[in-house]
Amino acid sequence: MTNPLQIIGRVTLGLFSEIGRLAVFAGRVKMAAFTPRWYGGEILRQMVRIGFYSLPVVGLSAVFIGAALALNIYEGGSRYGAEQFVPNIVVLGISRELGAVITGLMLAGRVSAGIAAEIGAMRVTEQIDALETLSASPYRYLYAPRFIAALLTLPALVIVADIIGVMGGWLVSVHGLGFDSTVYLRNTVDFITRNDIIVGVIKAVVFGGVIAVMGCYQGDRSQAGATGVGRAATLSMVGAAVLVLATNYVMSTLFVEIGL
Repeated sequence: MTNPLQIIGRVTLGLFSEIGRLAVFAGRVKMAAFTPRWYGGEILRQMVRIGFYSLPVVGLSAVFIGAALALNIYEGGSRYGAEQFVPNIVVLGISRELGAVITGLMLAGRVSAGIAAEIGAMRVTEQIDALETLSASPYRYLYAPRFIAALLTLPALVIVADIIGVMGGWLVSVHGLGFDSTVYLRNTVDFITRNDIIVGVIKAVVFGGVIAVMGCYQGDRSQAGATGVGRAATLSMVGAAVLVLATNYVMSTLFVEIGL
């Protein structure tokens, strides 16, 4: 009969080994991304795929999140006679938290899984081995462009999500809850600060790196066959989503501590 302590120890060692492999992989990707040579064409291609093609899903998610947030804040505030704070809380919640988190989660499902499937297919068909045979680093040619593209496009997507989310809250508040449009927009503009926008943008940069690295890592470790590629895509999506939520909590705590 297997000792339970052996199982716990085996799982713990496996967890730390996986964390170590991921950290080493992330370090090599960052080294390739921040040192020449860069493949500008591939970076632009990945920016279009990651950023432009993600606009519809990000926009739709943001508008419904903003609308639902306004409704729930109004419902909660009406119990204490604080309905007038709906625009303030909506813009604060979206700019500091929900805009970046929702965008990160959407791209964890769309982008990270797509990167893992693409890289995984290249791994199992030995295309990556062929690159290495030709002395072309996959970290510099495949992984770094996706990492750089995610770092550059996530902040832009988050800003778009913030604007659309706030307008979703405005739409519901004005046309469904009886708010005056001019007063709502004035309260929104007067309440938001530069720090709120900076916090969301910083989170977006970190989330972009997490999503790209996780997709490339799981794709690079993909096993042979359609099952292995599918498993890599699933693991990348789940891992990226969990890391987005975990890093969001850590960064939110840090920003509160430093007063940002």
